[in-house]
Amino acid sequence: MTHVDPSHLVELALGNTPRTAADTEALHHIAHCARCRDDLHTMTRVVEAARTAELIDLPTTPPARVWHRITRDLSGEPTAPERPRHTPDRRKRALLALLTLATAAAVTAAHCSRHRRARQQAAARLPGDPGCS
Repeated sequence: MTHVDPSHLVELALGNTPRTAADTEALHHIAHCARCRDDLHTMTRVVEAARTAELIDLPTTPPARVWHRITRDLSGEPTAPERPRHTPDRRKRALLALLTLATAAAVTAAHCSRHRRARQQAAARLPGDPGCS
């Protein structure tokens, strides 16, 4: 079963144009199809609500920044992506990388130093241990 196209249902709900043969056929289908009947009823309620809405029905006037963004988006002007606020800048990232490398080098040096001392102490007992040099 072919249902009525949603755009045709909208046109029927608006009721702006004179009825055509396609409208008659769609209304006949709607009379026998619960899904299309419910869709038309919902769209008709939306149209009625929109036609009776008044300015006071709006919760508040949107801030100017909203209208600026809508205007910018509709004009198609390219915008630079915003940098996330939690990402440190390039200098801070470089400093963090250097600190990480320095910490890793210090841990490695301490490990090799301890391993070298242990090797020297065990040299008499275990000849030929390669260890850290």
